[in-house]
Amino acid sequence: MSAVSVRPTPARRPTFAWRALLALGIFFVLALAFPFLPLGDRREFLLQIGFFTLVAGIMALSWDLLARSGQVSLAHAAFYGLGAYGYALLLKAGLPWEAAMPLAALGAGFISLLLGAVTMRLSGMYFAIATLAFTEVVRTVIQNLPESVAGGANGLLVPALLGGNSRGQYLLALALLLLTVGVSLAVRLSKLHHAFAAIRQGEETARVLGVSVVRYKLAAFFLSSVLAALAGVLYAGKTFFISPLDTFSLANSISPLTTSIFGGLYTTLGPILGATVLRVAEELLHNTVKNGYLVVYGLVLMLSILWLPRGIVGLWRRGRQGGDL
Repeated sequence: MSAVSVRPTPARRPTFAWRALLALGIFFVLALAFPFLPLGDRREFLLQIGFFTLVAGIMALSWDLLARSGQVSLAHAAFYGLGAYGYALLLKAGLPWEAAMPLAALGAGFISLLLGAVTMRLSGMYFAIATLAFTEVVRTVIQNLPESVAGGANGLLVPALLGGNSRGQYLLALALLLLTVGVSLAVRLSKLHHAFAAIRQGEETARVLGVSVVRYKLAAFFLSSVLAALAGVLYAGKTFFISPLDTFSLANSISPLTTSIFGGLYTTLGPILGATVLRVAEELLHNTVKNGYLVVYGLVLMLSILWLPRGIVGLWRRGRQGGDL
């Protein structure tokens, strides 16, 4: 009997992971160079667009971190607003912005742990509804505080971040986006990634495998909330004014969700690409379609999500073995 020679199939290389890292590197190099380009008379306007694109990237990626554990939250507006108001009130109390920023973010993270202790046993639409209700409760409380404390329904003036220096504000937003990317990659390369994936596939199965479901969901909620609060701090310091209706708007919860889906869920690159493409597209449509640009924008977004179920990064992938970063 002759021997049969069988050649082992070579393992597939995680090429997408390297492409994703390269794309992230190119993005940050270009983003870093952007404020130093000769932008002409529209410099301030373009820096403002760039700034809010970076903020949108932080929001989208922070929401995606939570979604990796199977939680669909509508409380992002709450933590965004808590970050903004916490920062403004800490400045009002006399703290420098360097201390007010992390304290406001950590304060929002602490509140997320309190909320999570109550809601983490919920899942699916029940968790989403609970987080939406929480956002409305926070907005109502802030709106009904005495005007001498938080401005009430009229809103609150906030000192300009970095003295109103547009380039400095942009670079600070870029640094915080880089921090958010670092957190995302750290989660991806740690045991948190496997725990989140197991919970997302099924909480009962995850418990059988020994995963502490509530603890890991709380960790995801905390990280997501702190980063969303940092985005709120940037918003408050850039706009010089915050109000309950704008800061706690439902749009601030829905936008990160749609941006992450459009870019590519459960990745680091996807939400950043989604934020960049959608923010630039929104500005272009706003300047070209004067009436009803939001309708056109919504239709484009809806069709894109329908035809790209795995988002923009799905166009790059080859199969499911290519290392999602």
